[in-house]
Amino acid sequence: MSAEATNPATPGPVVPTAARRKARPRIDLRRLGRAALLGNAARGKLPDAIGHVAEAHRAHYPDADLEPLRRAYVLAESSHRGQMRKSGEPYITHPLAVTLILAELGAETTTLTASLLHDTVEDTDVTLDQVREQFGEEVRYLVDGVTKLEKVDYGAAAEPETFRKMLVATGSDVRVMSIKLADRLHNMRTLGVMRPEKQERIAKVTRDVLIPLAERLGVQALKTELEDLVFAILHPEEYAHTRELIAENAARADDPLAEISDEVRGVLRDADIPAEVLIRPRHFVSVHRVSRKRGELRGADFGRLLVLVNEDADCYAVLGELHTCLTPVVSEFKDFIAVPKFNLYQSLHTAVARADGQVAEVLIRTHQMHKVAEAGVVALGNPYAPAADAPGSEAPADGERADPTRPGWLSRLLDWQKAAPDADTFWSTLREDLAQDREITVFRPDGGTLGLPEGATCVDAAYAQYGEDAHACIGARVNGRLATLSTVLKDGDTVQLLMGQDPASEPSREWLEHAHTPAARIAIQRWLATHPDSTEEPHAPVAVPTRPIPEPQAPTPRTASAVVVDRPDATVRLAGCCTPVPPDEVTGFAVRGGVVTVHRVACASVAHMKGTGRPETAVSWGDSTACRVTLVAESFGRPHLLADLTEAMAQEGAEIVSATVEPPSQQRVRHTYTVELPDAAHLPALMRAMRNVAGVYDVDRAQHQ
Repeated sequence: MSAEATNPATPGPVVPTAARRKARPRIDLRRLGRAALLGNAARGKLPDAIGHVAEAHRAHYPDADLEPLRRAYVLAESSHRGQMRKSGEPYITHPLAVTLILAELGAETTTLTASLLHDTVEDTDVTLDQVREQFGEEVRYLVDGVTKLEKVDYGAAAEPETFRKMLVATGSDVRVMSIKLADRLHNMRTLGVMRPEKQERIAKVTRDVLIPLAERLGVQALKTELEDLVFAILHPEEYAHTRELIAENAARADDPLAEISDEVRGVLRDADIPAEVLIRPRHFVSVHRVSRKRGELRGADFGRLLVLVNEDADCYAVLGELHTCLTPVVSEFKDFIAVPKFNLYQSLHTAVARADGQVAEVLIRTHQMHKVAEAGVVALGNPYAPAADAPGSEAPADGERADPTRPGWLSRLLDWQKAAPDADTFWSTLREDLAQDREITVFRPDGGTLGLPEGATCVDAAYAQYGEDAHACIGARVNGRLATLSTVLKDGDTVQLLMGQDPASEPSREWLEHAHTPAARIAIQRWLATHPDSTEEPHAPVAVPTRPIPEPQAPTPRTASAVVVDRPDATVRLAGCCTPVPPDEVTGFAVRGGVVTVHRVACASVAHMKGTGRPETAVSWGDSTACRVTLVAESFGRPHLLADLTEAMAQEGAEIVSATVEPPSQQRVRHTYTVELPDAAHLPALMRAMRNVAGVYDVDRAQHQ
C-alpha cells in the first residue's frame, strides 16, 4: 500500500506571462487533484469518479468501450473501501490517479482496466482468478505482473525479486512496465508524508531503475517528471537554485525563444510548409544540466523550439528552410528519423543562432513522432492484438505471449537475469546495466545484428552471440581487421568472432576487465566460480615456448643452386630478409666476396639498395624446384597450439629447419619458421594448412626491413 500527500518538494510549474507563450501545452500530468467520490452509481452508468479518465481516454480512442472501466472501478472501489492512504485520503484515489496518467498518455482500454485493479490483489481479498473470470486473461496477466512479492516470504530480497518478476512479465507484455511507471510517478508526487530516509531510499531506486526503464521504453513524459521529483529529493539545494533560475527567466521582459519562434513561423509560412511551432520549456533537470555545461544561462537556454508537421518529408523540408534562411549551428544537427533511437524516438535535431549569439535548439518531427516521443510504448496501444482482418486469430495462451518487436536491450536483460545466482547479484547488475543508457548496433558477417550498450567490447559481442559457448572465443576481426577481444566497438562496426575448436577452451580471468554487459560478466564469473583451482590463464600460450627452439641438425643452407646468375663463378645466396622461392620475381645484388644475394623484387631491401645507386645483377630460376623459405605465423595463444601447427606443417611435407616463438603480447603470439620444401609449388598449400589451424589468423612470408 502506498502513502499519499502533497509533497512540499514537488517541483511545480513556473508560470510565464500569458503574452510570452503561444504554444499548445504539452501533456500535463500534474493537474489531477483529489478524485471525487460520489458513492454508488446506478448500475450500468459510468461513475462520476472516473469521468475524467473516460474523457482523457476518449480523446485518444473516440469509440472505446467504457464498460470494462466501469466494472473495474466498481470492483476496485468496493475492494479498497475503508483503506486510507497516509495522507488521509481514500485509497481509491491512487489507482484513479495512476489510470488518469496512462489515459492522458494514450493507453488503450485493457491497460486502463488493469491499472484500476493494479493494487487489488496485493492489498485486498481479490484474487487473480477472480480478475481473470471478470476481465479476462490479459488483464489478469497485467495485474499479476505489477503485484509485489510479500516480504514475509522473501525478506530483504522482496524488492529485487519483485523487480525481477516484473521484468520477466514485461518481456511478454511491455504494458506491465507502463503501469508500474505510472504507479511510481503518482507515488513520487505524493511522497511528502514519508520519513526523509524513506523518501531518499525510494528516490534512489527510482533514479537507478525506474527512470532508465522509462527512458528505454521511450516514455519521456513520465521520465522527465520522475527526474524532477528525484532531483528535488536527492539534491534539494541544486533544485532550489535551478527553480530560482527558471523563475528569474520567466520574469524577463524579453523572450528570445518567442522571438526566434516567430521568425521560424515566418520562414515556414513563406515556404508554404504547414507546421506548428511550439516552445518547449526545459524541465528542471535539463536546465540544471545545461547550466553545468554552459555556465551562465541565456534566455534561449531555458527551452527548445518544437516544429510539428504532417509527413516525414516535411521534416526535411523544414530543416532545409531553416538552414537556408537562418544561421544553422551545423555541429548540433542529428538525424533520428533516418536512424531512430533504440527507444522508438524519432526527430530531427538542429540549432539556429541569432546575431546576438543566442542559440535556439530546434526539434522537428511529425505529430505521430511527437506522440511516440512523449508516450513511447504506451502510444503503441496493444502491440499484441491480432490484426482485425486476420482469419482465426486468437489471443495466445498463457505463457505463450511474445512480442516480435521486443527491444534488444530487454531481450538481453531477460537472458542474463536467468543466470544471476541471487537477488543481490541481480539487483546490483540490473542497476549497472540500466546505467548504460545508449545502445549501439554491430553487424555480423552473415548480415545479422547484435544490439549492445555503448562501450561494449568484442568480449561482450561474443557472449551476446554465443552465450556460454563464447568461452571458446580466441579473437575477432572488426571491420575486416584483426582485433583483440578488449577492442571497444562502435555503432555500425562489423564483427567476426573467431572461435577455437578445442573443447578444453576456457575464458580468461582478464576478460572480466573487458566485459561490460551483464551476460558476459555473469557467464565468466560463473565459470571462474566453478573452477576455483584453475591457476593458469586459459587463453595465454601456456603450451607455447617463449624462447627460440633449438635448431635441429639440418643440411647446411644451400647456396641456391636453383638460381641462374649472369656472372661467371659467382656464389649465389638467397636473401634471408624475404626468402624468395620460385616463381617469385627476383633480382640480385653483388656483395663482398663475390657473392650475389637474391631478393624478391618487392623486398624493402631492394628499394633501399637501388636508392643508394647499387647496380642490380640479372638472376633467374633454374630447373630445381626445391626451396627454403621463412614463414611468419600470427596467432592467439592457446594450449597445444605449437603441436597442432607443427603437425599441420609436417603433413604438407615441410621440413622445419628452425623455429622461433616470441613471448606473447596481448594474447597474440608470433611464430617464425624456416622450412624446406621439395617443391616450391607446395608453398601455397602449406600456408593454407597453417592458417586452418585453430587460433592462427595470419601466415605470410618473412619481410624484414
